[in-house]
Amino acid sequence: MSILEKFSLHSKVALVTGAGRGLGQAMAVGLAEAGADVVALDIIPCNETCAQIAALGQRAMHLQVNLKEATVDELNAHVKSILAEFGSLDILVNNAGIIRRAPALEYTETDWDDVIQINLRAVFFLSQAAGRVMAAGSGGKIINVASMLSFQGGILVPSYTAAKSAVAGITRALANEWANKNINVNAIAPGYMATDNTAPLRADETRSQAILERIPAQRWGEPEDLKGIVVFLASAASDYMNAAIVPVDGGWLAR
Repeated sequence: MSILEKFSLHSKVALVTGAGRGLGQAMAVGLAEAGADVVALDIIPCNETCAQIAALGQRAMHLQVNLKEATVDELNAHVKSILAEFGSLDILVNNAGIIRRAPALEYTETDWDDVIQINLRAVFFLSQAAGRVMAAGSGGKIINVASMLSFQGGILVPSYTAAKSAVAGITRALANEWANKNINVNAIAPGYMATDNTAPLRADETRSQAILERIPAQRWGEPEDLKGIVVFLASAASDYMNAAIVPVDGGWLAR
């Protein structure tokens, strides 16, 4: 098999959470461009995402799920519905996430719990559900979306930092257990990306300028910047990668 053939995702089925817009939408479309059928999971409609996937000649399905409220049994049921519709689940991208900003001395229990539920708890239990399917079959790829705050503390985002630091830890822990089952578990750590989550930062001219001054690439990342890495980590080209936390940050961490 040539190296380009190893990047092909033809006949693969991917589940991408938070696929209705932003990073999740771009990664879902990128996987479809590489040949995968894609299940787009989000609380918001995924009509646009599914239309882009279908236009590429790939099958698309939308699962409208509120990960803030979904039980473990419900997450397992959603994975079973994917198997019933597509016959397999080869790739899971745990992208869905929220952020709540407030000083640590004023941070509310609700903001803490909501962020941990979506950014961490759902990541683990969806990985568990998908991992059971992959372990019973021929393996698969699990790709978590970490953050610059998997490496740093940040300011005004204690629950987000806690969750994303834990996502890096879970990535390593699951990779340790599942690598011998032909399941690769890795993570992407996006830098400062132009998404809804960063809209308040980009609207603050002083904060935005300070961020840009530290990024060697001198620009905010775009969702499309994640297409290449997600296809790589989902493909046979990354079969010997386990527990990697891959920054896609324009050089932020190097500064």
